Amino acid sequence: MRSFFPTRLAVVLVLPLASLVLAGCAVGPTYSEPAPATPVAWQAVRPHGGNAGAMRDWWRQFDDPTVAQLVTLADANSPSLAKAWAGIEKARATLTTARASGLPSLDGSASLSRARQQSMSGALATDTTRSAGLDAAWEVDLFSKVRRNAEAAEARADARVADWHDARVSLAAEVADTYVQYRACELLADAYEREQASTQQTERATAASVRAGFSAQSDAALARASLASAASTLISQRAQCDLLVKSLVDLTGRDEPALRTLLTVGGLPEPAGLEVQSVPANALRQRPDLASLERELAASSAEIGAAQADLYPSLSLSGSVSISATPGTSALTTWSLGPSLSIPLFDGGKRRAAVVTAQASYQMALASYRQGVRTAVKEVERSLVNLDSTARRVEEAERADQNYRHYFQATQVNWRAGLESLLTLEEARRSALSAEISLITLRRDRIEYWIALYKALGGGWQPGTPAAASGDTPTEASNKTNS
Repeated sequence: MRSFFPTRLAVVLVLPLASLVLAGCAVGPTYSEPAPATPVAWQAVRPHGGNAGAMRDWWRQFDDPTVAQLVTLADANSPSLAKAWAGIEKARATLTTARASGLPSLDGSASLSRARQQSMSGALATDTTRSAGLDAAWEVDLFSKVRRNAEAAEARADARVADWHDARVSLAAEVADTYVQYRACELLADAYEREQASTQQTERATAASVRAGFSAQSDAALARASLASAASTLISQRAQCDLLVKSLVDLTGRDEPALRTLLTVGGLPEPAGLEVQSVPANALRQRPDLASLERELAASSAEIGAAQADLYPSLSLSGSVSISATPGTSALTTWSLGPSLSIPLFDGGKRRAAVVTAQASYQMALASYRQGVRTAVKEVERSLVNLDSTARRVEEAERADQNYRHYFQATQVNWRAGLESLLTLEEARRSALSAEISLITLRRDRIEYWIALYKALGGGWQPGTPAAASGDTPTEASNKTNS
């Protein structure tokens, strides 16, 4: 009997189930990726006519290697990336569970017990009872409920991978943006320090003029006020630089002394150009956040089918075999096998409400996807407009800076010749410094708009790119993604 059961049970289970599975039918909508409602072409001016280089690892295209170093540090130590990776692992585990629901389950059990009994004659007898058994069960996926749940879980696993890439793109953009702000902050602090020194010279010259009776006391008060204002601006600017260092410490996980050593040398980085596709739909396919929204939409579609399948009967097959034996008796073998049919008759509308809920969730996911596409188009268009206008403003600011510098140099020559006063010289110096400050600010803004455009275009991400935990090699990441 021991050899009979496994063979007979396999035959009895496999043959009917094969025919039942083949006869089963899937319910629910057939999903197809929606075409994003995008304009035919970008309305804003594209940099370089859209004919510049690629965007892969865009932060390495800056002329400052510190940018790439900081992004690498952030990649290795970011809690946000670690959290996104944990989301991937959780989604993959859920996918494994969903797929396992459609497979047969087999459980084994064994027991050993000893008992002492006293007979009518008063004799004591000790018996040992041994037993073992197997239980098998299989829910037949007649209406593809299990398959639909697996499809939803797989789509959400893909969405979590896209979320990881989106977090990485956002992190790189934030690191690069903060670094650019810090470099500009240093340049501005230097300019404000020279402005304060010039204001101090003016205050001293004004005080001397007042003592000599050539100027009114009100002029001295105004000079002192200007000096105090310049000092306040410089203090505020230096504090802003310190705050940006703190932000970089938070983003990279590097201790502050080591980070400040890394930041000792460098100026404003200059990004290389990038390609902006002429067709918005092509560019938007490079955004991982839109890929995540689309995968969530696919998961919601599959869940409609799973909810609809719950309206129909479910069939499961179960079987068991057990063997028990005691000393002095022959082994006793028992087995059972049979189908179990569950037919929903009345549940107060619970199952149909679940279908309505799934359909509503799909509509919400579709609305989120459409809104995501609109937001993406807006971000790219805004970045293009800001980048173009700032680039033209930088050209004008460079001309202003050059001419104010020439004006200061000419005034300085006249001052040395005794043709201009010290007050006039310092006013010319501060005019030149003001033009320099404006130029630094615009150059900073221009680089920040480049970074915003990089991010709006997906940061170089391509569909199918594997995610990687911190410290993983690309090969290890690919193996994990394909497992």
